[in-house]
Amino acid sequence: MMRTSFLHPCLRRMLSDRGGNFGIMTAIMMPVLLGVAGMAVQVGDMLLSKQQLQEAADSAALATASALANGTIQTSQAEAFARNYVAGQMANYLQSGVDVKNATGVNVQTTTSGKSTSYQVTVSPGYDLTVNPLMQAVGFTTQHLSTSSTSVGGHSQSQGSIYMFLALDKSGSMGDPTATVTTESYTYDCNPHPNKKGKTIYDTCTGTRTRYYTKIEALKLAAGKLFGQLDSADPNAEYVRTGAVSYDIVEYPASSLAWGTAAVTSYVNALQSGGGTNSSGAVNTAYTSLTAKNAAGNDAEDAAHKLKTGQVPKKYIVFMTDGDNNNDSSGGRSYDTATKKTCDDAKSKGIEIYTIAFMAPAGGQALLHYCASDDAHYFQAEKMEDLLAAFQAIGAKASAQVTRLTN
Repeated sequence: MMRTSFLHPCLRRMLSDRGGNFGIMTAIMMPVLLGVAGMAVQVGDMLLSKQQLQEAADSAALATASALANGTIQTSQAEAFARNYVAGQMANYLQSGVDVKNATGVNVQTTTSGKSTSYQVTVSPGYDLTVNPLMQAVGFTTQHLSTSSTSVGGHSQSQGSIYMFLALDKSGSMGDPTATVTTESYTYDCNPHPNKKGKTIYDTCTGTRTRYYTKIEALKLAAGKLFGQLDSADPNAEYVRTGAVSYDIVEYPASSLAWGTAAVTSYVNALQSGGGTNSSGAVNTAYTSLTAKNAAGNDAEDAAHKLKTGQVPKKYIVFMTDGDNNNDSSGGRSYDTATKKTCDDAKSKGIEIYTIAFMAPAGGQALLHYCASDDAHYFQAEKMEDLLAAFQAIGAKASAQVTRLTN
């Protein structure tokens, strides 16, 4: 039996021995040390991610405000534009499955004063960042990151004046069908039955059928697109004057230059196809209408615009044909020569000439290509859809002259 006097010194020595304290303390502190290390690494990652998110927000706000100011997008498109921009900027930085696009808030405030408009765009993206395993070991799972950026852009709108004269072919071939189909309603006799006197009578039924648009119908629709764009740019008919003249083998009375597009729209919609082709007189009428002198010997149209808008207007001729000049002693070539002479005179006076060859033969194409101000002003329309696009493109270019944005 061991004596207690022997145990007491052993216990005292064991309790006073501090040789294992470091290991014990390390074991106790290890979770805390891992958490601190994980926190240090995670803080660095969070700062970098926050910087990336802030840069994306700044860029998106600036890009959206600029796009609104430049007219590239409408206010209804701004939210989607900004969100897509943030998502594109963050695509290379986000963890798999993170949806920053739908988590981005966008606010657009529009302020209008006179003809000046400003846009304040605030973009506020955010997302949950999954933390590293070291932080997860001490109980953290995600860290929410968010930021916000505001940018302001705007424009002032200045009006430009124009006048435009159309020289339009209404010859017989303009009554030919295009390859574009439409549907129309029609009535017909149906349900034959005897009346009280035994005579056969019919009911009137209504049906639908397909038919092809004629060239002249296509022209009316296409011109309507051009006029619609001008009306949109100048809703109060203060800056745009338009006129038109039509021709086949002869020239017809013109719709004289007038403010807005109401008169010229009615004129074009009343055109009926028929006759041969001679463009010389109509193109000359367009030119002389744009360069006529007033009683004082000054340019009449320039004077009219200066009186109303204080501006010198931009002048346009739109020359369209679907054929080749014909029916003179040289097969229409003298008409070509006279037309080209007028086009040269017009271009020398700074008048821009747009030309449209609508399903025209080689001779007509060559004439219109010559008369156009340059290749960008010449349109070769081989189907109705091309004609619509050509007139719409001309309308867009002319409208841009009427409404100019200055950032």
